[in-house]
Amino acid sequence: MRKVWLAAGVLTWLGCVMWGIWVIWAYDNRPGADAHAPRQWPLQSALVLAADGPTLVFVAHPQCTCTRASLEELAEVLARSPKRPRTYIVFLRPSIAGAGWEQTDLWRRASALPGVTLVRDGDGAEARRFGVETSGQTLLYDSHGQLIYSGGITGSRGHRGDNAGEAALVSLITRGQAKQHGASVFGCPLFSPADQAPGN
Repeated sequence: MRKVWLAAGVLTWLGCVMWGIWVIWAYDNRPGADAHAPRQWPLQSALVLAADGPTLVFVAHPQCTCTRASLEELAEVLARSPKRPRTYIVFLRPSIAGAGWEQTDLWRRASALPGVTLVRDGDGAEARRFGVETSGQTLLYDSHGQLIYSGGITGSRGHRGDNAGEAALVSLITRGQAKQHGASVFGCPLFSPADQAPGN
């Protein structure tokens, strides 16, 4: 009887371990909501479209830990691009947030990237103009204002490494063409279900 109880305990423990692994795997591989990005650059945006090359817009929730990997991949994309696109990193900043709320380690890391423009996005106005709902969403528009890439640049939530989205983005920037023009985005939601406060 003692052996039976021991075996049952071991099986229960293994079941719990496997369930925990599955939960973590499911979380890491569950993409966020896709952007409903306009096919043409929104004229009401305060961001300025480049006339001599592509313009990249990266939208981030400054307190989303998942976005750290996306930001690192963005740095890799820019480093691999001989001619860097005009790049905006747009950080959500709710009006109810206190001073310096957005200046997290993500903000500091982004500010260290050469040639990028950081934008404080009051209440997500720019994010909404570009139809973005998930932190880490990356958009690329050509010089005519046509959307040529919309998606993420990590293979799963919070994980660095080569992935299809990053490869497509680099190809579009450097050669103007790619096999795909989008990929799943992995990150925290920018807004709460009530569409009033940021989610994390």
